[in-house]
Amino acid sequence: MATKQRSRSRRSNTSRDRAPRYVAPVLDPNWKSPYSPTNAEKHANQKVVRSFALRKKLPESIGVAIVVVVLIAGVVVWPWLPLVGIAIALLYGWDLRRALVRYEAKGLTLGNLVVDQFKAGGTAMDRLRLTTVMDRLAATFGVDAVNTYIVSDPGYNAALVPSGTGLSFFVTDALMRDFELIELEGVVAHCLARHRLGLLLRESVAAVAVTNDESRRTLAGQGLAYRADEVAAVAIRYPPGLAGALRKCASQQLSSTSFFAGPTYAQWRWIWFDIWSGRASDLGDLDDVELRARALEEW
Repeated sequence: MATKQRSRSRRSNTSRDRAPRYVAPVLDPNWKSPYSPTNAEKHANQKVVRSFALRKKLPESIGVAIVVVVLIAGVVVWPWLPLVGIAIALLYGWDLRRALVRYEAKGLTLGNLVVDQFKAGGTAMDRLRLTTVMDRLAATFGVDAVNTYIVSDPGYNAALVPSGTGLSFFVTDALMRDFELIELEGVVAHCLARHRLGLLLRESVAAVAVTNDESRRTLAGQGLAYRADEVAAVAIRYPPGLAGALRKCASQQLSSTSFFAGPTYAQWRWIWFDIWSGRASDLGDLDDVELRARALEEW
């Protein structure tokens, strides 16, 4: 009898040993969401302005380089000519660096220029609501204090722009009046996502330092509003809110008295939430608000 019990016990233990063992799930510490911006992506966007400026100076740089090479080769004629060539190269390098810094600094003036284009708008309740949303989302995105402005305009739009060493956020009173809270959060998150992606400087320099529309578009970057939507939607964890804001922008009937129907907006369009305000929908353009809304609705 005892032998049979030991036999059953061994069979029972053997059965348990053969059962698949529980393995606790382990998260990959190196996994990153494809929708989250990387440091490399941000750094690449921040370098665009300097690269763009260097390309503009390329003919001049080539001319100086030729002169320097000729002077250095002139050592066979006069021994002191290479010294002149080296001096010219050093002076040109110093001047080029100053020019690049000045070029980037132009974008930092945009906040004051935008203030001059509008009158103040919004109610005390609007200002409280905007401040509350901005404070919460700025902390989420790791952004320091942002100056917020509600401006008077019948169009729906918003922008986050450099202003000296800080940032300024502009939103129209029409948007504050007609957008739900979750839609306002989507707009603010989108603008803060542009900062996280390193887009603000290239967009602001395109607005104030470039005179050709095609060059502005190249410098500001095409399709990057779509990318900022992705980053914003992940941060707020509610894509329909941002999609609803885009839908309202797509369906608005823009007044001819709006700033967003004028030539200054056409020059500055790349800094704004709705880049093509008042334009008929173009689903072949990743920056189109209708296309961006559809993409978020499919998440």
